[in-house]
Amino acid sequence: MPPLMSFPQAYWGVVGTTIAIACIANVTNYFIYRQRIWAASKRSPDPSRPKSLLAETYATLTAVTREASNASLTSVTISNWHMRFPTLGKTSLIVANIILIVALGLYGFDTRDRWSMENIGYRTGFVTISQIPLIFLLAGKNNIIGYLTGLGYERLNWLHRWTARCLLFSATIHMGYWFTAWAPYGGFIERKIRTDPLTQRGLIAWCILLWIVISSIAPIRGWRYEIFVAQHIISIGALIGVLMIHTPKEVHIFLWLPVAFFFFDRVARILRVLYLNLSIFHPKQRRSGAMNSAWACRAELTPLAPDHTRLTIRNPPMSWRPGQHVYLSCHSIAPLQSHPFSIASLPSDGKMDFVIRARTGGTRRLHHVASKDQQAPILPTAETKERTDSQSDQVSLPITIESRMAAIEGPYGIMRPPEQFDSLVLFAGSTGATFCVPIIRDVVRRWSAMHSASPTSHRALSIYPPDIAATRRIRFIWAVKSRHQLAWFCSQLCDAKSEVESLRANGVDVQLDVSVCCTCDDEYVGEHRNLLQSLGHFHYGEKRPEPKVTHGEVKQVQPAASDGSLAVDEKSALKKGIAPSDGVPVQVHEVDSQSSDNDQDPQSNTGGCGPSGCCCCAPTDASAPSEFVCRCGITPADSESRPSSAEPPKLTKSSTSPSLHPSINLATGRPTPEPIIRAVLEKARGETGVLACGPLGMMDGVRGATVRLSDERAVHKGTGAQGIWYYGEGFGW
Repeated sequence: MPPLMSFPQAYWGVVGTTIAIACIANVTNYFIYRQRIWAASKRSPDPSRPKSLLAETYATLTAVTREASNASLTSVTISNWHMRFPTLGKTSLIVANIILIVALGLYGFDTRDRWSMENIGYRTGFVTISQIPLIFLLAGKNNIIGYLTGLGYERLNWLHRWTARCLLFSATIHMGYWFTAWAPYGGFIERKIRTDPLTQRGLIAWCILLWIVISSIAPIRGWRYEIFVAQHIISIGALIGVLMIHTPKEVHIFLWLPVAFFFFDRVARILRVLYLNLSIFHPKQRRSGAMNSAWACRAELTPLAPDHTRLTIRNPPMSWRPGQHVYLSCHSIAPLQSHPFSIASLPSDGKMDFVIRARTGGTRRLHHVASKDQQAPILPTAETKERTDSQSDQVSLPITIESRMAAIEGPYGIMRPPEQFDSLVLFAGSTGATFCVPIIRDVVRRWSAMHSASPTSHRALSIYPPDIAATRRIRFIWAVKSRHQLAWFCSQLCDAKSEVESLRANGVDVQLDVSVCCTCDDEYVGEHRNLLQSLGHFHYGEKRPEPKVTHGEVKQVQPAASDGSLAVDEKSALKKGIAPSDGVPVQVHEVDSQSSDNDQDPQSNTGGCGPSGCCCCAPTDASAPSEFVCRCGITPADSESRPSSAEPPKLTKSSTSPSLHPSINLATGRPTPEPIIRAVLEKARGETGVLACGPLGMMDGVRGATVRLSDERAVHKGTGAQGIWYYGEGFGW
């Protein structure tokens, strides 16, 4: 038999090989990114398309891997409880780890031989102890594995938890074989537990590990997160201490390494916090007057409806990439609490913005303080005055008040740069726009910078890539409940649309399509459409000559029938040989083909399609799959029934309705991802990036649609269809 220490070495040989493969893939992706940006700087028409045999082979291998790893079973819904299944990629990784643990523990033994039980117990103990460093490597914010593989710590958290569960499984096998070896001798197990210190320490260590795993389950972990973190660190310290006196010295290296990883991460985080939040380390900002105190960061709180808070840090002491997040704390309001929030602004804005939903605990206190402070009679800031003057005919903006000390830690979050993809499709649910909108604004900014410079002004060889984008088209879908949420990023989206229209007017081949799905505010959707018609603008899909529609349902917009039934489905009518009426506008809805059956609920008598009469189907959990896809907003046909003498609606300064750019599509109901993504893929000249940030139900739908379309189109399998990359950013931690 090989010596016992050879089995931990074998375990780390397999783990190290896996990390090395992921590292090679990460480095390859970076070189592909640089090659695409370089090609875009040379005005290549399709910089994101693989052209060489090697690039095509890698693209095919990547497409097959993505397709398999992102596939999963459909979630099961029982009453209000939703059971979601992990992806095939995650499942395969955990199953492979379990198989490796069992194989190393039982290799060369006859499991039916009672005289081999103690030897198996020894072997499985060595294999168990060797797994602890991996758990600590996966736990840190300054994640070494993450840096090597191009994955943020937040994307490795699930693997950290499941590796700990595998450790509990391995420790249980270790303990079970010892108990099995003692069982034939009457009450020998009980005697060993009462009299043998080694057995007692092992049982205590197993109980501590069991508690660590149970307390890390999502409902318990999220109940009081600060309490969870404190007891988690204490429990881990106790586990390491007990294992030190339970195990032989030859395996203590597997206990000292986790201690080193833990303190490395903590010291690095402390140094980063001190550097970012002490103004002494930022002399340039101090000389300019941006930092007038010893503390660098001060937060301004503004209440947003409904139950949200905008937190702004001006002149932030760091830079970041769109889509990244920081850990934010405001100890004067929420002591000893630090939570991750996506940064909703760009470094070029000169400020760091966050939109925070008021849940319980610290976020609720932030909103309470912001609401309380806003009632104080104070003067608006210079920025608020400027924005109010420039938007005097739109929305009355809230007034930002007294600033408070805040601390930031970060930035965190690693993903492939979105500007390398030919097309981008972004889905956001509610505050998920804090992740998506900065990405859109950054790509638009790169478009402007790219086409304001000559093709030869970008250096091919540089440490940093040129400030340009290979992206040609962006499709953004934002699901909100009401006009109040739409106001969060109304000005940013309108500015981005105006910039893109200016570029297109100058002959630049770029496109930005924005759709806002307002699920619980049909009145505002109607007001917006009527306003556009009164100003001579037509809504997305209205009155277009001979509209060519590839996907989605095409509805012939007609006045509602007297019995309240829906308008005639033009696609169904064409199949039956019925031609649409001349002069009647056609409106395009990107909806599920089965949604027409759910447009009216027999139990609803309040005008909406949902059980409660609300267009957003209020009783349905936001993270659940959509049971109702509704189109109950006011249509152009409804506006035609208004008297011609009626005055068009106006959005005044006192109105709560944000004024959107005319080309932004405003619709009711929840978006259906598959036809939206398909329409973009059919026009893509290179790889497409699909990004989603929102509730779990929405993200599952987007991921599932991406997998189905990749399989349907046979991506990089001889059909000419280009690759699809999916990235999901979830709520929580």
